[in-house]
Parts: sequence; structure tokens; C-alpha cells
Amino acid sequence: MASFGPPTPGPSPTHFATKVELTISCENLMDMDIFSKSDPLCALYLNTTDSNWYEYGRTEMILNCLNPKFSKKFVLDYYFEMVQRLKFCVYDIDNDTYDLGDDDFLGELELTLGQIVSSKQITRPLLLQDRRPAGHGTITICAEEITDTRIANFEVSARSLDKKYLWWSDPFLEFFKATELGWQLAHRTEVVKNNLNPIWRPFRVSLRALCGGDVEKTIKVDCYDHHISGSHSLIGSFKTTLAELQVATHTSPVEFECVNPKKQRKKDYKNSGVICVRRCQVEREFTFLDFIMGGCQFNFTIAIDFTGSNGDPRTPQSLHYINPEGYNEYLAAIWAVGTVIQDYDSTKMFPVFGFGAQVPPSWQVSHEFPINFDASNPFCAGIEGVVTAYQQCLPQIKLWGPTNFSPIINHVSCFARQALTQNMASQYFVLLIITDGVITDMDQTRTAIVNASHLPMSIIIVGVGGADFSAMEFLDSDDRLLRAPNHEVAARDIVQFVPFRQFQGNSVALAQSVLAELPDQVTSFFNSYKLKPPNTYNQPEPL
Repeated sequence: MASFGPPTPGPSPTHFATKVELTISCENLMDMDIFSKSDPLCALYLNTTDSNWYEYGRTEMILNCLNPKFSKKFVLDYYFEMVQRLKFCVYDIDNDTYDLGDDDFLGELELTLGQIVSSKQITRPLLLQDRRPAGHGTITICAEEITDTRIANFEVSARSLDKKYLWWSDPFLEFFKATELGWQLAHRTEVVKNNLNPIWRPFRVSLRALCGGDVEKTIKVDCYDHHISGSHSLIGSFKTTLAELQVATHTSPVEFECVNPKKQRKKDYKNSGVICVRRCQVEREFTFLDFIMGGCQFNFTIAIDFTGSNGDPRTPQSLHYINPEGYNEYLAAIWAVGTVIQDYDSTKMFPVFGFGAQVPPSWQVSHEFPINFDASNPFCAGIEGVVTAYQQCLPQIKLWGPTNFSPIINHVSCFARQALTQNMASQYFVLLIITDGVITDMDQTRTAIVNASHLPMSIIIVGVGGADFSAMEFLDSDDRLLRAPNHEVAARDIVQFVPFRQFQGNSVALAQSVLAELPDQVTSFFNSYKLKPPNTYNQPEPL
């Protein structure tokens, strides 16, 4: 059992770090499905100071494909003076559960970040867990230093695309950057079903991924008809440059003939449709450090599950039982996450709420009560104050139920909505929910999260105990944006779920995993709303 207290610090902030972006592709993967091809996904694991591996992130899953090119990238801090061990594991996804242990293993590669960076691009055979070759499967990892923070905002449509099945196609686009070793996938749009005149959702691509920051560098765009079998049919292609694309405006789109090389031999062939770039606007994107150093403050709220399924806190079997060393999983999660995020809150005063308990003096069930029982001032001074309030609260309440998330999410959303009216990136809200299991108000929670996705807010869910966390995994919509019961789609992914016991008491790894998505969630929100850090409003725009 791990001892209770703040996590051991990681690398010193004085260490020089460079951000690198990793792009992943595979070839000749094993085919684990009988009536179709494998549906691969790549998960990245990091090794910290102990001997255990901890998941850092996952690519998207690609249906029916043995030679996948993943569009989702991994961004890591590279420390020259440290050995940073990485493991890339490829799986054939067979179900909707979060646990990759339920899926077929297609192979892995273990190496250091230094090896990747020094090679720029590295291709190695995939190995099974007994170190035998995973068939003929290989994995290719490309590394690129992040120095250019500019992005291009796109709005793209098409007209008169070729029909690939009876009278329709299901088109999508892929954008490629020219490299010394061939074309590298920069972005893949969504599929628009049954449409020869599609309008794709607006999207953003970094100039680094699209053209290496060189506006005259060639970009290739392929238009495909999507097949569920994975054997997508090429509708047509064209090549261009970012300089040409930047001419596009809402009033004057840039148009490109979509040409299929196989059809060019036909006498009367003109094209397979026209791709219309209606907008391509390049702008500087502020980084996470730009916002932090520019005056953005985090507002950290903690919500603790006091439902009866946790067990009687007076018995050692309870998840709320505090052992003689002062430890339980709730306290460990508070320490691990709180000690990292408190550095970004200048006041270090944290509102902490409980839910699912009967509360004195009325003994009514509450899903949003301050654990210090002071509704006018629910704040605790620092993480130490949170721990003290939690310990004092436990004997005064009765654990009950049900497990409702929506009240506390809506509570924090109100403050985030007020902050948005300031029209600057001055405040960002983080809600940490620590819970033991199945959620009761799923429809209301989905609606609350979709609404919150339009606000400067993120939700971190840490699951303690060994219950069924499939509902939490559903809310952490890494592969697809969450949809509310009224079919409204979330503006972005704001939920990160982590099962506590996966980390076996390693609080450093827990904090790293829990907070891994937060910087990107912060920057993507403020940049999409074109909100600048407070301290930059009177400064000239950088070139």
C-alpha cells in the first residue's frame, strides 16, 4: 500500500524541454478478424521511475485496415538529459469498452524517445509479448520538433463528385505533407454520407503538420469514397500549396479539379468533381504556456462521491475508510491531481462538494453540498485544507445515493459561463470528480457535458475501487464527440477518465495520465474562440 501524501516530483522545471510531435503508421498488420480486416488503434505507454508502464494516449481507431496511417498525433516533452522509455502497442478493437485488454493484440515496439528524435523517422518490426515477430507487421514513427505554433483554419466543400455506388458516394478528404521519405498524413476529415456535394465540418491543421511552415511546399489532397470494408475508392486528387489555399475567402473560394489518374486516359474525361476551399486562414495559435504566463488562472473544484456503494467508512472494506497511515483512494486522488493543479491557482482556495449523501440537519439527500457545510464559503485552503475538510466531513454524513453528476457539472458551468463574458482567456475551470461506480443520471449528465463543452471548462473523472466504469469510459469520448439525448454534439472533448487502480499507488503516473489532455483542452478552447491571454491584449501581434 502506498504511503499517503503529496506525489514525488517529476523532472525539475529547470530541465530544458523541447516539444516533439509523433506521427504513427503501420504496415502488414496481422488480420485477426474472420469476415473483415483488423480495426487497429495505437496506444502509447510511458515508463516512469518504476518498472510499470502507464498509458499516455491513443490514436483513433481505423476500420478494416492492415496498413493504417493515424491522423491523431502524440505531443511529448523531450528531455535530452533523460532516458524516456516509450512503448507503442497496436490493438484490433473488437468492442466499445475502454479496456484494451478485451481486444486482440497486434504487436508492440519499445524504444526511447531519444532514439526516435535522433532518427527523425524510425521503422521497426512489431513484436508479440513473448518477443516473437507479430507476423510481418511494422510500425513507423516520425518525430518533429514543435517550433511553429501557427495553424490554418479550413472550410472545405465539394460539388459534382463521382458516384461510386449506384447514385451516391460517402466522401472524405486526406491532406498530406511532402517529406523526403514520401507523403505524410496531416489531416483526415470526417465522412459525409450519401452526398456528392458534401460540406465538411470546419477544421484546423497546424502549419507544421501541413507543410512544415513553408507556404510554398507542395500539399496533396485525396478525396475518397468511404467503404466500411476499409478498401476506400479514390475519387480523385489534386496538389496545391498553402500560398494558393490562402487566397480562399468566404466570398471567393479557391476551386480545384479532383482528378482520378485512372480515368485520365478516357477521351472525354474532365474531372471527378471539384473541391472548393471556401476559407483558409492562417493565424498564430497561443500555447498552453502563453496562456499560463499571460495571466490565465485555473479554478479547481473537487466533487466527492458519498454514495452508499462506497461502503461504511468505519469498516476497512469501505473506499472511504482511512487506514492508520492516513490513506484511502479518495485522498490519494486528491493529492495526486490537486498538488499539480494548485500551482496554477494564485489563491489556492478550492471549493469542494460532496454528492449522494444525507446531510444534516435535515438529512435530505444532496448532490451538491459543500463538505465544510458552509454554503456561503465552500472553499478550502490548499490541498491540505481539502484533506482536513474531507476527514471532518465523513463522520457527519450518511452515505446514500443515487450517483448523480449533472448537478455539480451544472454548478461549475455557471461560473465558467460568467468568465466567458470577460472576452479574454483569464479563467479556466477544472472539475475533478472522484467516484466509485455506475452513474444514475446519464442523460442529464450527457446534456450537462455537451453544454459545458462550449465553456472554458474541463472535467476529470477518477474512478476508485473496482466497480464497472463503462459509463465513465463512454463519457470520455476520445474516439467520437459525445452526443446529448437531444442529438446535440459536444463542441470538443472535455472529459478525461482514469481508473485509479490502474496506477497501483504511483501518484506521479496518476497525475500525468489524469492531466495529459488538459493543456490541449485549454489551448483548443481559447484559440477556437480567438481569446488572448490577458497580458497580451496591448501587445502587437507577432509576425
